[in-house]
Amino acid sequence: MAETLFEELKRYVGFSTEDERALLSFHTVARDHFARIAKVFYARILEHEGARTALEGGESQVGHLRGELQLWMEQLLHGPWDESYYEMRCRIGRKHVRISLPQHYMFGAMNVLRQEFNAVIDDNYRDKPQELAAIRGAMAKILDLELAIMLHTYREDLLAQQARSERLSTFGQLVGSIGHELRNPLGVIETSLFILKGRQTTPDERTVKHLDRIGEQVTIANRIVSDLLDMIRDRPLKREPMQLAEVWQSAASAVHPPAQVTVTARGLEALPTLQGDPHQLRQVFLNLLENAIQAVGDSGTVELTAKVLPDMVELALEDSGPGVSETIRRRLFEPLMTTKARGIGLGLPLVKRILERHGGSISYSPRPERGAGARFVLRLPLVS
Repeated sequence: MAETLFEELKRYVGFSTEDERALLSFHTVARDHFARIAKVFYARILEHEGARTALEGGESQVGHLRGELQLWMEQLLHGPWDESYYEMRCRIGRKHVRISLPQHYMFGAMNVLRQEFNAVIDDNYRDKPQELAAIRGAMAKILDLELAIMLHTYREDLLAQQARSERLSTFGQLVGSIGHELRNPLGVIETSLFILKGRQTTPDERTVKHLDRIGEQVTIANRIVSDLLDMIRDRPLKREPMQLAEVWQSAASAVHPPAQVTVTARGLEALPTLQGDPHQLRQVFLNLLENAIQAVGDSGTVELTAKVLPDMVELALEDSGPGVSETIRRRLFEPLMTTKARGIGLGLPLVKRILERHGGSISYSPRPERGAGARFVLRLPLVS
């Protein structure tokens, strides 16, 4: 039978049954320190803005995350270090990928654990140099294996992104050709529709209804073509000083939610003046608002909250809809990915493209501690 990746990794670092016995021996000593180490670990994370913003669920979830880390340490030192252990660690690595945790924080975090464990080893085995050396060696190997597994999950994601990029490149070429070809027949339909409406001397209610429906569908088709073309070309940003409160208000006034759907915004007036393209950022708000209103249905809430961070402004748009299933969250910002019965999945990719061209970002997470619902976090840089 072929050697598995985990078996190869263990062989490469020399992780043996002697190392397993050393870890099991250390486990009985170290488990009394798990809670303290978890506290130190997350205190260090909270000191660093980049690591802190990657916490899933925000700082309110730190207590829960400490408990998860203690379980991780239990498995680290108690094993069994078999294929199920490897798969379990891969799932953790994929979660790091999903929340976009930068890889360098993994190395920093692992160093914190390494230092804390080594301190416990030194304190308890100072008079037993052979055991001390054996346990230190086993800890170094198992923590390096943990890093190797996590990096493997990032490599999985990189290969998947490359495959998607190749597909999107082909998609872009096709879209450019089709989009331009569709403009001509749509233009003919619009012109003919205008002429037909102008020749109605005695308007017939049924005829007017169907002509209006044709016009509405042509408008929808034109918007789809425009969105497709916007996805494959970068319109230059027309940067100017702007107030996000005004941009939001312009977008909010263009949507018409049902009577039982409440749309609110908090904190926008306190934001400083930003540099950006108000027209394109209005499109960002408009796309997100339309998605949120469709998600909540006939009744619910859509709420935008804004705050200033050290180097950026953060906007969180939450709705009380069903949220997005975990199976498609990683592909949520890809073209043609949609959770709606209607539409072809171009709104969120366009939002992401516009924000990135402004030096910003967008991410998705379920609403923390509020049951069902979606939460999109937008960040834009401050410009002095």
